[in-house]
Amino acid sequence: MLNTPVHVVTMDETMALCHQFMAEPRVHQICTTNPEFIMRAQDDAPFRQLLWDADLCVPDGVGLLLAGKWMHQPLPERVPGSEIVYHLAEQCAQNGWRLFLLGAQEGIAAEAGRIFQQKYPNLIIAGTYAGSPAPAENDEIVTMINESRADILYVAYGNPNQDKWIGRNKETLNSVRVAIGIGASLDFVTGNVPRAPRWMQKLGLEWLHRLILEPWRWRRMLALPRFVFGVINGR
Repeated sequence: MLNTPVHVVTMDETMALCHQFMAEPRVHQICTTNPEFIMRAQDDAPFRQLLWDADLCVPDGVGLLLAGKWMHQPLPERVPGSEIVYHLAEQCAQNGWRLFLLGAQEGIAAEAGRIFQQKYPNLIIAGTYAGSPAPAENDEIVTMINESRADILYVAYGNPNQDKWIGRNKETLNSVRVAIGIGASLDFVTGNVPRAPRWMQKLGLEWLHRLILEPWRWRRMLALPRFVFGVINGR
């Protein structure tokens, strides 16, 4: 879609692929692609290449579903990162996989870990840490994750920072098998940022709810009309 990959998968298929990834001795990167990702990739060649190199780019955003219909390449359903975090945490609890939560504001990852463990009692939280994607912190964070023996890694630094962080560290994360950038998902889990009402989610208006809560995001939202224009014109 606009020279960026979007995989045709459902949530169930995504979880099945994660099981396959866990059996392979390397880091598998999952990107939660939405229109903002795609438009950023138009102007950021390294980010575009990162998306092509990722193992899975799930369709996170109703705009992608509408674009798929327009292009006669329909996508079966949204696979939002805000829901993947629950499904994957449940799989961790069932299979004994160790989960590490990285990013968000100070204390949010730790609180989200506690909430996940309350919901999935067998879940092992290998570690939590806020930190930042700054290069100065990179080696310390990688060492921390390696020492935790984490199997699955959530990175909540927002795009493209979270995805670039995973991309540059794939070769040095020893035990991690699945790493996924999850944006504001930990804020949603903890209630630090309220999710849109269900009716807005169904109508694909979560972006509007987020804009109302965080009006400073308006510049980032300009990617949406650019995306529509690009898809209609077949760029």
